[in-house]
Amino acid sequence: MSRASQGPSRRLLLAGALAAVSAAATGCSADSGAAASGGAGRLRIGYFAFPSGDLLVKHGKLLEKALPGYQITWIKFDSGAGVNQAFVGGSLDIAALGSSPFARGVAGSAPIPYKVAWILDVAGENEALVARKDTGITDVAGLRGRKIATPFASTSHYSLLAALEKAGVRPSDVELIDLQPQPILAAWQRGDIDAAYVWLPTLDELRTTGTQLTSSKEIGAAGRPTLDLAVVSDDLIARDPEAIDAWRRAQAEALRLIRSDPDGTVRTVAAELGISAADARAQLTQGVFLTPEQVVSADWLGADGRPGKLLGYIADTGRFLAGQKQIGAAPSEDVVRKAFYLEGLADVLT
Repeated sequence: MSRASQGPSRRLLLAGALAAVSAAATGCSADSGAAASGGAGRLRIGYFAFPSGDLLVKHGKLLEKALPGYQITWIKFDSGAGVNQAFVGGSLDIAALGSSPFARGVAGSAPIPYKVAWILDVAGENEALVARKDTGITDVAGLRGRKIATPFASTSHYSLLAALEKAGVRPSDVELIDLQPQPILAAWQRGDIDAAYVWLPTLDELRTTGTQLTSSKEIGAAGRPTLDLAVVSDDLIARDPEAIDAWRRAQAEALRLIRSDPDGTVRTVAAELGISAADARAQLTQGVFLTPEQVVSADWLGADGRPGKLLGYIADTGRFLAGQKQIGAAPSEDVVRKAFYLEGLADVLT
């Protein structure tokens, strides 16, 4: 297709939610059973197979230690579009979610009932645009007339559109193809696509036979940063805010471990992703991990009723997506502000 279509309607999202979560459930950790039906002692957590504090919390059972008696289920997703569908279907309590799909989720007349409550990482060299070497393409402008794959409604999709705009290439000048990371790799190997914008670990496999044209680090430095956020459902906020506090403390501990125990972090990421220690170390160096103090600072998420600069980043993302006709209208800053859950954040650091 020549142009990325607008996101699916809420009705279609609801129709697809059960199928998406059913498929995602195959990624649940073996030690987490099926989700309990209601009640405060349940946490259904969506995560990505991607280096972040989530993997340390999951592998180290930090939540199980903090919340004994809770039934904690980890569900693996391939992209933010699936996470959004699952929240619409009421099938998640907490999940990792890119800043671009979050901006989509809070836009429109029926925003998804969730709020951002933490920052997992800032995209760096761990998301990038790569062209197959045999195409001879060496810059973004050279993509005119070419086939480019990316997971639609993801941070990579957003960054791809930003990269094209900066290079003076219209979306209609290329053929944009909606593929998840593993199908991107297969299409790349078959020669069905000329380029792809995607994240680790698929990105590293593409780099072996590709030329990197730009990265989310470069695009962020030019004024369009993307982040991996963590969102919580409105239902969980209403019924069990104490569980959110425990989860935030576990995430803060994970961020500290990334800095204080790099070798242990490498071993954990390698075990969770099924990769070598060398690959895990290389992947970790490509992301930008904040300290817990930075997360709750005015430069990023903010705390206790005082949103930080993330508010502006999300609002800018919404305006850009609306300008690219990816969403019908950008969410206002007031709408974005209401989609921040900052209560109790300062207590995470004490």
